Amino acid sequence: MAVRRRIGLLVPSTNSTAEPDFHIAVPEGVSVHSQRLWLEPVPSTHATMDGMNAQLAEAARHLAPAHVEIVCMAGTTNSFHRGLQGSTWMEDEMRRGSGLPTVASSPSIAQALRYYGVRRISVATPYPLWNNERLKEYFTAAGFDVLNVESDPRIADGHPQHMNDQDPREIAAFAASICRDEADAVFCACSGWRTMEAAAEVERRTGRVVVTTNQATVWRTLRKIGVERAKPGFGRLLDEMPPIEDPVLVAG
Repeated sequence: MAVRRRIGLLVPSTNSTAEPDFHIAVPEGVSVHSQRLWLEPVPSTHATMDGMNAQLAEAARHLAPAHVEIVCMAGTTNSFHRGLQGSTWMEDEMRRGSGLPTVASSPSIAQALRYYGVRRISVATPYPLWNNERLKEYFTAAGFDVLNVESDPRIADGHPQHMNDQDPREIAAFAASICRDEADAVFCACSGWRTMEAAAEVERRTGRVVVTTNQATVWRTLRKIGVERAKPGFGRLLDEMPPIEDPVLVAG
């Protein structure tokens, strides 16, 4: 039996979606090994996100002895709330702790949108206003025209765990409903929202490419270690597995 390729995954302690998403999306022969970061189950602020991010280096260090090839963090707000420099710092911090290549979610989302030539985006979220404002600032600075950022009112109460339990069929209907006519793509934010399972249906309903947090993080993580395929059925990005902007790092 061949040795499995190994991915190290960091997730917020309130998140019960990212790990299943990674497990169902990675191809046979790739395994996912996770470490959780404490996150207070309260609405997001700079202080709560900074508190979680302060654990990045140590959490990444705990993954390295499993001989993972790369460490990624499935987290959206904590990778955009301090702007473009904040997400760069995140990848540097995980690398400092593990000595390995690293991936943060928001830069991965931006890369995926750029690959498809996207300029104008409609954004669906499970967030309250504070997160939505920080999201718009980040993706505007990254070069996109953010047409609208709309929260599903059924779950946008600020509790960081509630979005994990929403049915992907409800998510698909909501995300399709907020797509503007002039949008080039729909971005579904949050690693704790089951949007990856809804991506293909939103693409069918809207005729637009759909990028989700976990989908983009899986894509860039796999491609960065030279794995060029993922399980199909979770939107164009994972069906097509296009090249990334980063140099591909092949183990061995």
